[in-house]
Amino acid sequence: MGFYLFRKMIRRLPGIVIKAVPLPEPVITEGFGTRLQAGRICKERGYHSVLLVTDKVLYSLGFQESVIKSLEENGVSYKLFYNIDGEPTVGMVSEGRSAAEECRADCIIALGGGAVMDTSKVIAASARNYRRRIGAYLTKFVLAKTLPMINIPTTAGTGAEMTVGAVIKNAKGVKSSSVIVGLKVPDVILDSELTVNAPSKVTLSCGIDALSHGFEGCVADVKTRDEDMKKSMECVRLVLENLPALVDDPHNIDRRQKLCLAANYGGNAINKQLAGYVHAFAHTIGAVYHISHGEAIARCLLPVAKFQENLCSEKLQALAVYCGCENAAGLFDKLEELIALSGFAGGFSKIEEKDYPELIRLIDADSINYSPPKTFTDKEIVLILNRIKNGEK
Repeated sequence: MGFYLFRKMIRRLPGIVIKAVPLPEPVITEGFGTRLQAGRICKERGYHSVLLVTDKVLYSLGFQESVIKSLEENGVSYKLFYNIDGEPTVGMVSEGRSAAEECRADCIIALGGGAVMDTSKVIAASARNYRRRIGAYLTKFVLAKTLPMINIPTTAGTGAEMTVGAVIKNAKGVKSSSVIVGLKVPDVILDSELTVNAPSKVTLSCGIDALSHGFEGCVADVKTRDEDMKKSMECVRLVLENLPALVDDPHNIDRRQKLCLAANYGGNAINKQLAGYVHAFAHTIGAVYHISHGEAIARCLLPVAKFQENLCSEKLQALAVYCGCENAAGLFDKLEELIALSGFAGGFSKIEEKDYPELIRLIDADSINYSPPKTFTDKEIVLILNRIKNGEK
């Protein structure tokens, strides 16, 4: 009970702290094939040597070629680093920083998903102080004068191109979550061409992840600008209107581009409004049962959202109307249809009651980072775990 009271007491603290962190306000370049603008942007910004960071899979697919072409056409020198495979580690960051030092990079271009973005953020933070060990950049808050970044996401989900957070495995293999205070992201390129050939399952999982960022931003207990609230609501609306249609029409460029924008707005929500218990549950269940973040979000979204419905009824009503629904019940129906489409509806039998003490401990610990509508007791967490386990809404 003591830890519950502590969590309850500091519930609004993360929302206060995040307002003191300088956040990126990048220029957004969007459209099909716009990664070809990377060289022009570098030239106009006065960058002379770029470290282009991507991962092994994207490298094998040749996604970097258009970016390299644009750099060469604009007379910008570059070095390619692509030794990223799976979740980012301190070793990957160290190798990337050495590559940045070798080419005397004055800019980082991150081309990829969350792993590439997180690796690149810590490279950018550490690249101006090569003598300092990488582990020093894996603390909760990292104060750094970073290299500027041009972020080009290849998925429409995480919104990591906008966020100041990074998760890196330290030397012991333990995930370390850092907030990089002072992260410079002057430009973001949203190129729908990079997402067109994504498998349907990936598109759905990423889209639901993006939606969850906007949704939790809308109901968070954080004072925010009207502009940021509208972006969070627009994130949810764009996903609900465009994601289902992409199942039957995966090459619809207009809808793909709208999903890229939705994910970007979701990243803005993480920065400005933080997340909530949907993510605390999803992070925990994903880690304990080794399922993807998209699947974990899909399984946790409705049980958590409905459990706290009465706590934020006005905000849910406003979001529902914005998304073209009469009320919150109609909005939940749309969410349920989308989750069913993803194949992650129903119960999650992997959850066992013997695991509850560990699950509760991890959910309690993770929730400290957010600003949810209220602080759940351990008994309430058990009720929600039961709903997720049994597929109850």
